[in-house]
Amino acid sequence: MDEPCLVIGVLDNGVEGLTPAALKGVQGADLVIGGGRTLELLRALIRADAECRDLTGCLPQVPQWVVEARQGHRRVVILASGDPLCHGIGGYLVEKLGRSAVLIEPNLSLIQIACARLKQPWQALRMASVHSRDAGEWRVGAGPEHGLHGVLQVLVREKLVGILTSPENTPGRIARMLLAEGVAEDFEMAVAECLLQDRECIHDWMDVTAVSQRVFAEPNVLLVRRCAVLEDPLFGLEDARFDQRKPDKGLITKREVRAVSLARLALQRDSLVWDIGAGSGSVGLEAARLCAQGHVYAIEKNTEDAAIILRNRANLRVTNYTLWQGKAPAGLAEWPDPDAIFIGGSGGELRELILLCLERLRPGGHLVMNFATLENLGTALDCLAASATVWDVTQLQAARSRPILEMHRLQAENPVWILCAEKSVPAVGSP
Repeated sequence: MDEPCLVIGVLDNGVEGLTPAALKGVQGADLVIGGGRTLELLRALIRADAECRDLTGCLPQVPQWVVEARQGHRRVVILASGDPLCHGIGGYLVEKLGRSAVLIEPNLSLIQIACARLKQPWQALRMASVHSRDAGEWRVGAGPEHGLHGVLQVLVREKLVGILTSPENTPGRIARMLLAEGVAEDFEMAVAECLLQDRECIHDWMDVTAVSQRVFAEPNVLLVRRCAVLEDPLFGLEDARFDQRKPDKGLITKREVRAVSLARLALQRDSLVWDIGAGSGSVGLEAARLCAQGHVYAIEKNTEDAAIILRNRANLRVTNYTLWQGKAPAGLAEWPDPDAIFIGGSGGELRELILLCLERLRPGGHLVMNFATLENLGTALDCLAASATVWDVTQLQAARSRPILEMHRLQAENPVWILCAEKSVPAVGSP
């Protein structure tokens, strides 16, 4: 093989937006691969004897096309949109062909051009893309299987996001998602239509409701910026921050126990977590805030508590959390295998739940359980002993200050056992 294939970024201004190196590359190519519209934009540059191939719907075949052409000592150019390494074909080709087989001649990203039109500094901007299959309208409580889940998690944790849209996954659809999640007032949006075309139009910053009701010309890109300040701490929320069932003290894992339990779950940013017997939702909702790129699946049998959980989810603006109202283990078969599991309540099915959790937990994952009775602790220890799982128990008893006349005393909380088990990682070569 001779020359590497040349991947050239092309915008809607066609030849006008190409560098001298890119122009020379197209003119000298024996095989030009690109989308139908991109090929047409550069038709005047492509030699009459050069072969053109439309890659629309044929992306998996492109690497083989390149290999075969290079084996025949043909010069190959691939036309991409904008910057080929920014949500484009460039990274895919490098992965399939190797770095030495690819040269990149980038162009401006449409997000960069949109920011320039709006005079918006973009050094801190986070890019996202929904330029793929039709994801459908957002459903509150949807999990990672939904095509908009990833972009929603980016939006709720970043200050400025640029989104490459598609004819189906439009600015209006993204705006309706923020409205459905109850966070629309935290953001404003701008839309850039048909950049570098005669019908280019920039829609300056608008509220989310206005965007949700409009249809914008294709192609377009969307900018979303946060206009509200996040006030809650990332970790260790006060018990009073959660609605709880009254008139009793409320079914909630207290802050001291919650903090230790969350620490023992050994969460990562992208962890998938189960919360069984969610109560007021305090552990699962805090876990979701910590796992900003992950998701929490929670189940609660009590109808009143389930309603409280949904209120807490909305009040905390947590979007990566799915609640199942029912009694475990019903419904758990539909959930993906977790990296971490918390059991706060078992509904009398503790032994069955532990065995199921140990089976479904991913290797290296952690199971954390809270118990207030000796009987439940004993049942759990019997299950873990029979499974040869590595485990440990921590008894935690906190005391909180309370006023008495002009002084303060300490009032003890109920002691809680925190039982932690880690699923072993199979040895290399084991079945």
